[in-house]
Amino acid sequence: MLSRQSIEQALKEAMRSNDEVARRTLRMILSAIKLAEVEKGASLDETALVAVLQKELKSRRESIADAEKANRPDLAEAAKAEIAVIESFLPKQLTLEELEQIAREAILEANATTPADMGKVMKILMPKVQGRAAGDQVSQMVRKLLQG
Repeated sequence: MLSRQSIEQALKEAMRSNDEVARRTLRMILSAIKLAEVEKGASLDETALVAVLQKELKSRRESIADAEKANRPDLAEAAKAEIAVIESFLPKQLTLEELEQIAREAILEANATTPADMGKVMKILMPKVQGRAAGDQVSQMVRKLLQG
C-alpha cells in the first residue's frame, strides 16, 4: 500500500545506499506531495498519492521528449532513471489487452453504442483503472472501441 511514510522510508534507504537518482527523485516526489497537501489542506489518501505520482511520471515523460528534441541524451537518460524510481511506487500498469477487456466490460455495462456515449463509459471505467493506466490511453481505447 502506498503512503507518504513508505516514500519517506525509501528516501532514507536511498540516502544510506548513496543512490543519487533515487534520493533526488524521492525528494521531488515528497515535495510534490507536500504541495498537494497544502493545497488540499489535509493529508492525501492513497488515490491522491497515486495521482501525484502519475503527474510526476507524465512530467518526466515530457522531459524525455523535450530532451530528445534538443539532442540531449544525457537528460533523457536521467529522466528515464527517475521514471523507474517513480514506477516502483505505482500499481502494476495494465497491458493494452487488459485495458481493452476492462473497457469492453464498461461499454457493455453502460450500454454504449456510439462515441457520444463515451462520457458514460469513462465514468464507469476510470475508477476501475485508476493508477494503472493513463487517462489519455483509456480515452483512446474507449474511442477506438466505440467507433469500431
